[in-house]
Amino acid sequence: MEVVRRRSFSLPTMAVVLTCALLVMLPQVYSVRYIVGSRFGWSNSVNYTNWAKGKHFYNGDWLFFVYDRNQMNVLELNKTDYETCNTDHPLHNWTTGAGRDVVPLNVTKTYYFASGKGYCYGGMKVAIHVEKAPPPPKSAPVRSASSNLLTSLRGQILIPALFATAAVWDAFLLLW
Repeated sequence: MEVVRRRSFSLPTMAVVLTCALLVMLPQVYSVRYIVGSRFGWSNSVNYTNWAKGKHFYNGDWLFFVYDRNQMNVLELNKTDYETCNTDHPLHNWTTGAGRDVVPLNVTKTYYFASGKGYCYGGMKVAIHVEKAPPPPKSAPVRSASSNLLTSLRGQILIPALFATAAVWDAFLLLW
């Protein structure tokens, strides 16, 4: 006779699953990934001052440099070296060798990037000013007291709670 064992879930396991379900329901702040130079990438045929103009870079965004790895590189410089195109002593060399480099903008400051090997003198440099993320938008005005309470509860509490319950239930079924 074969004994069938059921998995039992401990309280910590159930707490982790429930926490994950709740985190999914929280509003998310999205960061933006910018391809430097847009469709032209990191090349000597782009005016990067014009490319960056009008864009707002926020703490948490990413820069994605796409370039010919055999010719160019991505160097982070200080302001003085950026202005003079001195790439001999970069603050950071973001070049990974694949020609597809990702730079996290995780500090509120102005970043200075340039390509060495003489390309900086041809204009392959960009200054990126990173700002604090803007505050979240204000919520919609509260409806008058005459609105139906059930309609309000259904849209704000019941439906998200139903989805959270379904997600937790699915997780339990998968683990059994």
